[in-house]
Amino acid sequence: MNTKRSFGILAMLLAGLFCALPTQAAVLRDSLHSDILGVNKYYSVYLPPSFKQDAQAHFPILYLLHGLTDNDRAWTEKGQMERVLDELIGCGEIPPMVVIMPNAGERDTRNIQSGYFNMPGWRYEDFFFTELLPAVEAKYRAGGSKEQRAVAGLSMGGGGSVGYAMAHPDLFAACYAMSAWLDSERHDNAEPTDKMALLMNAVNDHNPMKLLEKADDRQLTAIRSVRWYIDCGDDDFLLEQNVQLMLQMRKSKVAHQLRVRDGSHNWEYWHNALRLCLPFVSRAMGR
Repeated sequence: MNTKRSFGILAMLLAGLFCALPTQAAVLRDSLHSDILGVNKYYSVYLPPSFKQDAQAHFPILYLLHGLTDNDRAWTEKGQMERVLDELIGCGEIPPMVVIMPNAGERDTRNIQSGYFNMPGWRYEDFFFTELLPAVEAKYRAGGSKEQRAVAGLSMGGGGSVGYAMAHPDLFAACYAMSAWLDSERHDNAEPTDKMALLMNAVNDHNPMKLLEKADDRQLTAIRSVRWYIDCGDDDFLLEQNVQLMLQMRKSKVAHQLRVRDGSHNWEYWHNALRLCLPFVSRAMGR
């Protein structure tokens, strides 16, 4: 038997087992001046290879939110999101998409305001929906409708993604919440300088279980139009909150998926969660 020919056939067979990775995908950091916040706000962007290859192409968009003590670079530097997207796009498991990772905080949570909701001195939700969203979707030829837009996030960003999709269900086809921070103790006498206390109050004010419990039929109908996925590790300290959300969704007849997988509140878990998140939101945006 011809040894060279055998090795050649084997190499071809092995190559077929692996997906071709796309080339020229890009991750960049951009900024936008916010009149609402009074500052320039950074955000990170993932652009698929076809963004440069086809100047007329339009893409679905995912807003991917970071957690407490991190910023917009966390998903690229710690979560390896570019590698996951490249692999899934290269395999054809998901279509090319634009991913926006906004900056809603920094490591110094006592002195630098964090969070995705409005609170005293920090109207971040207003900034997100009236300034950031329309600007990035026009600039990067993405989104533009509920059917082409999804939101996801981890921890503080997981709670932010749930809050955004419940408050604006007309804007999102899907929400994927990872290890979501959904409730917190209140600090009613918080000083304006205690940024962490203000954040905890805002999380408490936006508790989605309470929102669902108080929602009327019109609100529930809108919330049911979003596809929901709750993903939390069995050793995560926020597991109970995520299970409570599932129970309230069941009571409110909001269709959802819940996955409790082996893991804790860490990047190993969220990196793996991203491999579930991206196909899920892609299917929702493609319906």
